[in-house]
Amino acid sequence: MTAPWTIGRVLTWAARDFATREVESPRFEAELLLASALGLRRIDLYLRHEQPLNDAELQQFRGFVERRRRHEPVAYILGLRAFYNRDFLVDARVLVPRPETEGVVDAALEALAKESEAPARVLDLCTGSGCIAVTLAAERPRSTVWAVDLSPGALAVASENAAKHGVSSRVVLCEGDLFGPLDPGLRFDVIVSNPPYIPHAVMAELMPDVRDHEPHLALDGGGDGLDLVRRVVAEAPGWLSPGGRLVVEFHYDQGPAVKALAESAGFASVKIVRDFGGHDRLVVATLG
Repeated sequence: MTAPWTIGRVLTWAARDFATREVESPRFEAELLLASALGLRRIDLYLRHEQPLNDAELQQFRGFVERRRRHEPVAYILGLRAFYNRDFLVDARVLVPRPETEGVVDAALEALAKESEAPARVLDLCTGSGCIAVTLAAERPRSTVWAVDLSPGALAVASENAAKHGVSSRVVLCEGDLFGPLDPGLRFDVIVSNPPYIPHAVMAELMPDVRDHEPHLALDGGGDGLDLVRRVVAEAPGWLSPGGRLVVEFHYDQGPAVKALAESAGFASVKIVRDFGGHDRLVVATLG
């Protein structure tokens, strides 16, 4: 008699399978996928360790496993990714939000600490899923955030996330190239951006999860990775209010180059902020 496919047995099988395919966190990812397939919390997998799966549940989970075997990101399979203690809808139209990008939010919130004195205007360039724009609107309820992206698909996802988190009335979605779709009279207290910054030659070296599934439009930053970063930094002073702040994410080895760009653009104060791994990750520049 064949042993039943219990939660514990299925979880062990999937974790071993992922390990043979060099999945970075095989057990953790198996838990996430199985919990989603069964509509349970991860802890429930252990509380119900001996519970057998029915045919529909097995089929659903095996479908998830097959997708992960093809290196599709777990976030796309689940349709969600946690960012700044909120769940964001994601799919192949947008980058998967990264933990290091939460530093962009931290730096922007610091600049908006005195928002209670007056409503703030924030601009998020290359918004993608809208994780930064929506988070800032949620964290600063008197702010209005303009969110720009070249991809209509990305903006559709950002719109869904703004609605999901109840900030649609304060997130203005704009389709176009960086500052292009904005009213020339607008001025912002903070401009943030997580633009494409991977050098073109490095694209082929990325992990297959990223290289084969995430949108290259949101990754490829040109020859040295700084094509869009240069434009953002150079044009930002004309869109900032006096004393306004620019926060831009970049590749870990681009810090000195981005700092020099900001200094050349006329920012009075420019500092590099490191991520949780100790790598240069953000430039925070204040207009005099």
